[in-house]
Amino acid sequence: MRQLGKSLRIALGFCALTALQSHAQLQQPPQQQQQAVIRFVRDPDPAPELKAKDLNGQDLNLEAYKGKVVLLNFWATWCGPCRAEIPSLIRLQEAYKDRLQIIGMDVDDDEEQLRGFAKNQGINYPVAMTSLPVRLAYGGIGALPTLFVINRDSKVVQKHVGLFNPALYEIEVRALLDIPVPVRVETFQDTGEIFLTHADRATMLPGVDTSKLTPEQRIAALHKLNADTCDCGCKYTLAQCRINDPACSLSKERAAVIVSEAAKLPSKDAPENSAAPPSSTPSGATDAPKRK
Repeated sequence: MRQLGKSLRIALGFCALTALQSHAQLQQPPQQQQQAVIRFVRDPDPAPELKAKDLNGQDLNLEAYKGKVVLLNFWATWCGPCRAEIPSLIRLQEAYKDRLQIIGMDVDDDEEQLRGFAKNQGINYPVAMTSLPVRLAYGGIGALPTLFVINRDSKVVQKHVGLFNPALYEIEVRALLDIPVPVRVETFQDTGEIFLTHADRATMLPGVDTSKLTPEQRIAALHKLNADTCDCGCKYTLAQCRINDPACSLSKERAAVIVSEAAKLPSKDAPENSAAPPSSTPSGATDAPKRK
């Protein structure tokens, strides 16, 4: 019965992944219907080292997990979409604990607050505070959550920005573990979608120029872009709207104002002095950070 339950859960996950494609495919002639596809980078770059300590004070590095698939998740406790996917990540870690390692890299929280949150949520994978060098090494992390999929050779093969269907994560993990999956696996040449050679460019969201900001000011700007919701009706944060809809004039204009305000902040105080967003946001958007 346990094995049957697991098989049913996986099958339901596969159904969830393909459900959005089913309606469109039914509108096409049979010869045009396509199988669901997942994509990995053809010649992936090595994942940058973490050089961090988890909440227990233990060294956290990717070398220790070589041979396992790693899901490296950049998030924050005040980010609504980040919180929403934690139960699925917990279940995924438990289901594949011998061959998968999820790592949570918190980008902007007080350590004691993070410790209490992780305990209350029952997070069963390592969690660490993200240093500025690590954040920049992974492209600046313009929107939350951002999850990097790392293969068993410690190379980055995919990146997901925003809240994704947990069934997709499971299928990608199974494919990288050479477990059969009912999807077609394709490879592509990365030209900057996943892991930029010049990672500093990734700190600029589409149409948002942060090149004149100091690293501290840039983080303050990105924090607010990830906390404030766009007014265009998309229910995304400003950062997510810029990524998903670069043509949106509302998010572009508000982002420009935020960057301008961040440029006036003293560099050493920029993250702490960044303005706090409203305490409530629509479903699917990030919540306001809680400050002491």
